Order: sequence, then C-alpha cells, then structure tokens
Amino acid sequence: MSLPSISPDIQETTDLSAAPLEPWQVVVWNDPVNLMSYVVRVFRTYFGYSMERATALMLAVHNDGHAIVATGPRETMEVHAQAMHDYGLWATVRKAPL
Repeated sequence: MSLPSISPDIQETTDLSAAPLEPWQVVVWNDPVNLMSYVVRVFRTYFGYSMERATALMLAVHNDGHAIVATGPRETMEVHAQAMHDYGLWATVRKAPL
C-alpha cells in the first residue's frame, strides 16, 4: 500500500480578519396591556433615554405599532430584548437593513 505524495509547493493562506459587525435592532411592538406611561418609564429606566426620547419612542409604538428602540451587536440586542420581555413588553430582534 502506498501513501499519496504530498506536494511541498502548495501554499495555503488563511484570512484571519474578522467579519464586519452587522447591526441588529430591538423592535418593541404595541400591545393591548401596558399603559403608555409605563412604556415611557421602561425606556427611561432601562435605556436611560430622556423623557422626550422615551415619549417619542412610546408614541411610535402606539401609533405605528412598533418602534426601533436600540441598534447594535446581535448579542447586546438579544439582552435588551430579553430585558423588554422581563418588563412585560413585546420585543423582537432583527437584522438592521444595510
């Protein structure tokens, strides 16, 4: 039995550069349960948004049915979405459009 010969002139290169970080979004959806004042309080407490920013996001949720409340790396957005669930809000994570 003979072993295949290995050609020493083959050179392999490996690209070790990291893939670019693609942004992800946390979307909070309207629900029939939570009061608007409560949603504002959650956005202010958890994200540290100003009263104006939190109110604008809450109104987008209320009027448009949803709002993007955070954008960033996927793992961080998943943590934020879970936090929204813990506060009783409906939230999902999606890839941000490029």
